[in-house]
Amino acid sequence: MYDILWNLHYFCGLNHTKSILADLFPNYTEEKQSIRKFFRSYVYPAMFNMVVMALYNIVDRIFIGQGAGALAICGLALTLPCVSLLSTVGTLTGVGAAARISTSISLGNRSLACRILGNATVLNILLSTILIVYSLYHLDFILDIFGGSGQTIPYARKYMSILIPASLLTNLNFTYCHAIRASGFSRKSMTIVFAGVIANIILDPIFIFGFGLGIEGAAIATALSMCISSVLVIRHFRSPSNILKLQSKCFSPRFPILVSIVGIGMAAFIMNITTGMVNIIMNRYLENNGGDYAIGAYGIISSYSIQVSMLLMGICQGMQSVIGYFYAAGHRQMTLHILRKAIRTGSLIACCGFIIGEAFAPWLVKAFTSDPTLLQLSEEGLRYTFLAMPLLGFQLIVTSYFQSIRQAPKAITMNISRQFLFLIPALGLFSHWWGLTGIWLAIPFADLMATLIALFFLWRTNRKAD
Repeated sequence: MYDILWNLHYFCGLNHTKSILADLFPNYTEEKQSIRKFFRSYVYPAMFNMVVMALYNIVDRIFIGQGAGALAICGLALTLPCVSLLSTVGTLTGVGAAARISTSISLGNRSLACRILGNATVLNILLSTILIVYSLYHLDFILDIFGGSGQTIPYARKYMSILIPASLLTNLNFTYCHAIRASGFSRKSMTIVFAGVIANIILDPIFIFGFGLGIEGAAIATALSMCISSVLVIRHFRSPSNILKLQSKCFSPRFPILVSIVGIGMAAFIMNITTGMVNIIMNRYLENNGGDYAIGAYGIISSYSIQVSMLLMGICQGMQSVIGYFYAAGHRQMTLHILRKAIRTGSLIACCGFIIGEAFAPWLVKAFTSDPTLLQLSEEGLRYTFLAMPLLGFQLIVTSYFQSIRQAPKAITMNISRQFLFLIPALGLFSHWWGLTGIWLAIPFADLMATLIALFFLWRTNRKAD
């Protein structure tokens, strides 16, 4: 009955439902206020963090597109799969460690929380180093696989030869910001990320235009911005108010801790891996059907879609800490309330993103380039790829929900089915039927099918629980 009344209030917005709930369940108002408090403390700062992080790439692309030309931004688009794959380490250790740290603190075991962060640091450095060495050694080969040509690979090489070594700091910062937020310092995490982005915005024009370094200047500015964020992270961990004390014993690897970090973060890790792989396949289809400019257009489209996605991922990141806390404490009703609030918020954001993308497509793409061919391709692609954007909030949040309640196989299944069961086959079929337009349409088709899968899993899980 509780769920039925909640759904009545949620879907119909009936004011008297609130009073019925308050009469039947005295803690309803208190719980609702608690949800709002948790959203203000965890979800909204996480949303801000993720959007600010996305600004790193967007700022680079805007300055590069306006300062180095259309081919430079096409070359930069080649780096999307590489950046996605390099960031998988930070996602793996950050998401996994944050969930474990949050649970440990809720149980009063701060020493375990510190050891979890130390182990996550060791794992992060080890995996990042392996990826960096391999990527630098095989960089030209990698960029060729990603769909590069003789015109675009030189730009991509200049950019990634600087950004790849800096990915170690990127991954560490990502992990530490997750841990800082999970330990109750969400505003501090937000400040650290924001400071790095502001530094990047200031440094980009200095290095690109002032020093005349072009695309290399953008990479240097991004790397220096990461250094600034790292300094702020170190200051936080050395402050007396910090509850996560990183001592030398914390860095001693413990196999059960490493396994738990990897187990929790694996769904997000696989999502990043599949995203990188799909981007590679996407680039190949784009190169075959539209050439370098089609890849450049996809890079511009991704710049805007990443902003919407990052807002939604911010909800997911903040929600994970809160749901993980209540799930560990056995409060199923509270986890469902938070999930409903997250879905409602995410769906609203996704719908706003859809409206803005469809209504203002010409103005959005003009921020990146003035080349008429690239403008036309980008505008057309943006309108097609955003057709299923309103569904994205539900899809991502439900996936994250299963990850938070320790049902990672379902989260992994939903992500893999979208990428490999729906998107990749659709790319082949739709491009054969409709060329470049078919490639754009494959994206909303995959999102629609993945949303149906998410809806089925959620319905089935709640039915079993009831």
